[in-house]
This record gives sequence, structure tokens and C-alpha cells, in this order.
Amino acid sequence: MALAARMTDKHILVAGAGIVGISCAIWLQRAGYHVTVVDRAGPASGTSHGNAGVLAAGAVVPVTVPGLMRKAPGMLMDRDAPLFLRWSYLPKLLPFLTRYMGYATDAHVDHYAQAMSTLLLDSAAQHRALAAGTPAERFVSDEDYCFGYAKRADFDADRYGWGKRDAVGVRYEVVSGAEYAAFDPIYGKAFETVVRCKDHGRISDPGAYVKALSDHFVEQGGTLHIAAITDLQMKDGQIAALETTDGPMRADHIVFALGPWSKKIAHKLGVKVPLESERGYHIELVNPSATPRAAMMVAAGKFVITPMEGRIRAAGVVEFGGLENGPSAAPFALLKRQVAALLPNVTYDSVNEWMGHRPAPADSLPVIGANDTSGLSYSAFGHQHVGLTGGPKTGRLIADLISGAQPNIDLTPFDPSKHQAR
Repeated sequence: MALAARMTDKHILVAGAGIVGISCAIWLQRAGYHVTVVDRAGPASGTSHGNAGVLAAGAVVPVTVPGLMRKAPGMLMDRDAPLFLRWSYLPKLLPFLTRYMGYATDAHVDHYAQAMSTLLLDSAAQHRALAAGTPAERFVSDEDYCFGYAKRADFDADRYGWGKRDAVGVRYEVVSGAEYAAFDPIYGKAFETVVRCKDHGRISDPGAYVKALSDHFVEQGGTLHIAAITDLQMKDGQIAALETTDGPMRADHIVFALGPWSKKIAHKLGVKVPLESERGYHIELVNPSATPRAAMMVAAGKFVITPMEGRIRAAGVVEFGGLENGPSAAPFALLKRQVAALLPNVTYDSVNEWMGHRPAPADSLPVIGANDTSGLSYSAFGHQHVGLTGGPKTGRLIADLISGAQPNIDLTPFDPSKHQAR
């Protein structure tokens, strides 16, 4: 995906200033285009601020695995399970949920794992390339990403997912809890088995990282325009402009990287992707007395404990409740209970709480590519849990496509056209 820098008179609009949008903007800028990013609130104001900070190269197994339909009702009734639903939202959710659960098959898991491995396995290197020579590079580190299991039997029960990772080349090491505790004693005897995933990485402050990348983009001549996108102007079935609160904005190409707010615009462009907000939560222990040495997925709770700059972040869980409703109390309570149990000796000054929206397509695959044969507009959204991980490579792929270069992976699984007949 090497891009030959060349100056061009072409102007490109990127809608969205999260990690995906800013990555698109930087790689397009490096390819010689004049780029404007438009966003209603500014860089990292949404999911890119609140994620777990893990470069999860091995995140190649979707939530929708075989057996989920059988397990989900019990999880919804269990106060200690990481799945939540705003019941008042269920009538609106049902059409999507039917499609979503339809992908909980072994064949789709294999399809997803193969496709996502091409997007994610080199994520740490992609972040280093994006941030190289900018103030953002200080936030990027190469680290193991760990999975902690309270009992060896819990790891054995999770063999399905590890087998799928094996099949696409994810490298990892299985160690005893005691061996891991010698490396990082903060969890004590909480885990009997720990999996250390190799070739991964961590962002020490995701929000500050994306803002530093955005500052670099502006310093290099890019434009950041704060305005809300209200609609599209269409002419002869093609996009003509973005309607914004500051008036219409036009360009030679428009890239849509609006995360969970992409559905309405995508559908207007004929990309009928079934998309929902998969709400995620985090709490942060501010100024903790001790911090973990690496990010840890707590397998039982499906949340990640990550060391951040000046705090510990616990992020994860899944809630379906739409874009409009405010946070629920139960996910915060779950995270607080579980963190207290895992880190009983850690003291801290205060706790921050945050809720954000992940863009979840029914098939869990992001939408990356031209929206039609005209090449006037492109989609770069729908990364569900791996927007931070896959953002930089997505940006390079979009820059390749607009530049006429041949991407080095098969984009068919991510092609917006697969949704046009829906």
C-alpha cells in the first residue's frame, strides 16, 4: 500500500474525526490531496476517546458465534453477565437483531476471521507508520494483549475461539496464572490461566492520540471544520454535496467515516447496511496506587483492563439501546464490582464514567470502499469493536482506492456494494 506523494488539485472531504476518519485524512494528505475533515464535535469526541486502547490484532472472532442465541436470554437476566438491553428499545431493535443472530454460524465465523485477519494482523505496524515522526507516536507501544481466565476449565471451554485464531495465524502463548503473576503481580491469584497474544500493541491515551494525529494533519496543511452534517445533496442519483450547519460542502470525493452515525447517510447513498449502535462503557480509576503492566481481557466479564496515562481504564460490555438513550446504570455497576474484586488493593482518587457507541453491522464486517461505480463517495465505517485497531489500515486502503492504487488485500468482504441489494 505504498502511496507515491504527489500534489493534486483534487479536494477530498472526510466526514468524521475519529481514528478512522483522521487516518483516512492523513494518508490522503500524504498522497498529495487537499483534505478537509468535517465533524460535529471535533477529533476523538466519540468512540475513539473511550475505547480500551488495545491494538487487538487477534480480534478475528465476532460476538456472533454458534450458540449465542441459546445463551443470550440467560445472559440478559444475569446481573454479572456482560450483555445488556434497553428493553424499551427492543421493538426498534428486532429487525436488526434477527439479521445479527442469523450470522451466528461456524461458516460466517470462518469468513469473518479470514477477512478481518487481513485487516488487523499488522495493526501495530500500521499505527507506527501512521504516527511516525508526529507527536502522536509517543502513545504507541508494542505489547502483549492478555486474556485472563479464572479457571483452566474456562480457557478449555473457550477453545472454539482460539482455534479460529490459530487458523489465521494469530500468535499467542498460554501460561499459568502463577507465571503471569511473576511478570505482573497486580492481579494476585485471580487467574489460573493467562493467554499472552503476541504482535499486539497499546495506545496509552486513545483520545489524546487521535487529537495529536489531528493536530499533525492540520499542521501539514489539512483543514478541520467543526459542523454537523444534516443531509446530502443529490443530483441525478449521485452525491453533489454535504449539507451542514455551515452550509453545503463540496469536493471531488467524499469519505464517510461517521461510525455509528453512518446508517442514515449510507442508506441514502444506496448502501443498505443493517447497522446498530453497540453501546460500550468504561470506568477509570484516576491516579491509581498501582497499574497493570499490560492490557488484560477479563474473560468472564468480557471487558479489558488497560493502563492509561495517570489512570486505569476498564472498558467493554455490550448493550443494545440505540443512539438516543442515555447511559444505563447496570453496566457501570458491573464494571465497578468486577474491578473491585480483581484489584482490591489498588487505591485511587476518583472514578470516571463514560458510555459510547460502536458501529455494529449485522455481519460485524466493516464497510470499506467506493459506494458506487462513480467513485464520488467512499465508506469507511462499521468496525464494531476494532475501530482503533483497524483505523490506520482502513485509512491507507481508502487512500489507495482514491489514488487508483491496488490495495494489497481482498476488499470483497468489506465492499459497500454487497449491501446495495438489501
